[in-house]
Amino acid sequence: MRTRAMRFGLYADEQGLARVRGIVDEAMAYRAVRAHEIAVVRTLPGSGLTTAEAYDHLAEQWTWENPGLDSGAREPVELRVRMMCSLRTWRAVRKAVTGALCPADTTHVCRVPWAAA
Repeated sequence: MRTRAMRFGLYADEQGLARVRGIVDEAMAYRAVRAHEIAVVRTLPGSGLTTAEAYDHLAEQWTWENPGLDSGAREPVELRVRMMCSLRTWRAVRKAVTGALCPADTTHVCRVPWAAA
């Protein structure tokens, strides 16, 4: 086993971020994986690029999917998760998270626009 990382670009307010964090926590708990670190960043380490620049398309997606609604306190951020697990477990956790973020069997728009980084 080794340390593995997942990164998700999100266009979220505090409530949306808490929802995504809950999805990640649940997927890890189901597979008995503990996070070594979970962080929300607004500047991408090593590049100086802000998440607003890197994930500006998520704000555009939200505006397109929610015409006429105020975006409120939503902002582009990146959720970074580091965990110790096998590659197989990492893939299972990632698949569970991406599936829960925007289920494929529904026709609604994603509650929190996201991108896997």
